[in-house]
Amino acid sequence: MEESHDPPFQETYKNLFNSRTDIELEKNYEELFIVEERELPLIDLNMLNMGDSEREACKKQIAKASREWGFFQVVNHGISSQVLEKMRREQIKAFKKPFHEKTNGNDLKFSTGSYIWGTPSPNCLRQLSWSEAYHVSLTDILGSGGLCTLRSTMEQFAAKVSELAQKLAEILAEKLGQNYSTFFKETCLQSTCFIRMNRYPACPISSQTFGLMPHTDSNFLTILHQDHVGGLQLVKDGKWISIKPNPDALIVNIGDLFQVWSNNAYKSVHHRVVANKLKERFSTAYFLCPSYDTVIQSCIEPSAYRKFSFKEYRQQVQKDVKSFGYKVGLARFLV
Repeated sequence: MEESHDPPFQETYKNLFNSRTDIELEKNYEELFIVEERELPLIDLNMLNMGDSEREACKKQIAKASREWGFFQVVNHGISSQVLEKMRREQIKAFKKPFHEKTNGNDLKFSTGSYIWGTPSPNCLRQLSWSEAYHVSLTDILGSGGLCTLRSTMEQFAAKVSELAQKLAEILAEKLGQNYSTFFKETCLQSTCFIRMNRYPACPISSQTFGLMPHTDSNFLTILHQDHVGGLQLVKDGKWISIKPNPDALIVNIGDLFQVWSNNAYKSVHHRVVANKLKERFSTAYFLCPSYDTVIQSCIEPSAYRKFSFKEYRQQVQKDVKSFGYKVGLARFLV
């Protein structure tokens, strides 16, 4: 009998099934999951290559979307459709390997623990993420030399998306009136950033659990490429909305560190992925992260947050997830 490539969700989390709380969640399915679909602000980055007025207009659009939405999407971003499609093909092949091969991970030569699935310690189905991922440090793939098609494709993707992330970060700093032209280059190195390949398997209990539970990102910026299936939702003006997928665009969102750095000018908003009963979904995310010893503080005073290192923040997030089943985040670091 051929081994399944899906993680053993139902076997591992069987104690969470059919609890009273989750029966109530299923009753409230439409209220919780069926929400208005909207399009993110769409920004054409080719404007940055035009005259001064077009370039300035593009920068203002980026800053405005980061203040009002915390999310936006970009086209003419410099990453070819060939690289994106190859990335998708190679990650599908990696996820279709038998489950035990993915947990061993020896053939891909990623660091131990790169393959993750589910949620470490959920207290109910609402805290379970019905998904699997490879969360990979760029140090695992740089200089792969073409020995592994997946790793070499990830390296091509990372090289382009790293440039894009640095460019966007500099623009966001500039529109705050801050002269931090070298800050992100000096602190967010290739060795400190990550790529996360996600797969959301079809979920038989999609009315009771999430593909990825609500959260904010613990970095400066995230750049995401997703397929046509959809499922990404975020909070806008206090309400959950569904984002219409656009496979030709890349989605950019503000992380917690940029919210602190901008003193709440740019918004790190809660987002989630809803589970799909019939279709699997794939996406690839790039995380612009600083070195662990980088001190995160507001560039605008008086600050709403105390100073902290990125290492301290990550450790607190991991501690909270282990204790409560979810991330507490920036509320821990308010002045």
